[in-house]
Amino acid sequence: MKELIEEFAGQIEKGIDIFKKTTPKAISRKYSNIVISGLGGSGIGGTIIKDLSSGFSNTPVLVNKDYSIPAFVGPDTLFIASSYSGDTEETLAATEQAIKKGASIICISSGGKLSQIAKAHQLDLLVIPGGSPPRANLGYSLTQLICIFSAAGFLPKEFQQDLEKVPAFLRKNEKNILDQSTWIAKEIFGKKVVIYSDASHEGIAIRFRQQLNENSKNLCWHHVVPEMNHNELVGWTEPTADLAVVFIRNSTDHKRNQHRIEINKGIIQAYTPSVLEVWAEGENELERALYMIHMVDWTSYFLAKLKGVDIMDIQVIDFLKQKLSEID
Repeated sequence: MKELIEEFAGQIEKGIDIFKKTTPKAISRKYSNIVISGLGGSGIGGTIIKDLSSGFSNTPVLVNKDYSIPAFVGPDTLFIASSYSGDTEETLAATEQAIKKGASIICISSGGKLSQIAKAHQLDLLVIPGGSPPRANLGYSLTQLICIFSAAGFLPKEFQQDLEKVPAFLRKNEKNILDQSTWIAKEIFGKKVVIYSDASHEGIAIRFRQQLNENSKNLCWHHVVPEMNHNELVGWTEPTADLAVVFIRNSTDHKRNQHRIEINKGIIQAYTPSVLEVWAEGENELERALYMIHMVDWTSYFLAKLKGVDIMDIQVIDFLKQKLSEID
């Protein structure tokens, strides 16, 4: 896993090359809506690209994480199926329905049944390198989504140009990222983690939660500001020293949310001594987002090392899949 996290910048570079060599035909027309179907490490890129595009795209984006698809999916839908293995059963079921409803479809996968479906139905297929855990290959899958959105006009063209500069930016800031992630891991070690962010960066918070779950074998949850100010904040009413709170901060967070977070910190510090905040670095939204993703990935690695757990182990998920395979 250490080597895979180190390769994040390289994955972005290779991912850009993959897209340039296989530019999807489906991006050549307009759409009424976009649906991105994917789960776990294969699906988190959809949530992140939805956040990144929300201030630019006039086309609604829905991230689908189930067997079924929304009733509105049809010929005016761009449906993006993302499954690293190509065998995610929920994504396969959703894709088959999208085919029947006449959606334009782009598949992102390293192989498996999804690639077979794409070839059988002559769908656009972006093939990314396989053989590793899906969560460790976000650099490939998210890059495809950024390129699709930029080339199709759902993001400004400048985003693809910015993306090409990100690998050098990450390598330049690698020491700072490692220092920050090491510090965070030590601060949250031995605790359940609560992750808060501005609503516009929920995808980063989810990525953090998922990586702590899978890599660090750590229970945690996340919520967003301002929504948590209308419910969860009231739950902070008694000492909870076994919890560590991490606020993900960004200079572009809404001004009112910046004030809310400062007030929230003061309230929560009365109940737990472990309240941290981490600021994204970078000159644009893409740099800041990928900087933070790289940092939370490293944090999950260092926390796993502190806990002495096997970062690659996902036996409980394998057990679940085995049991499901026994059911008709």
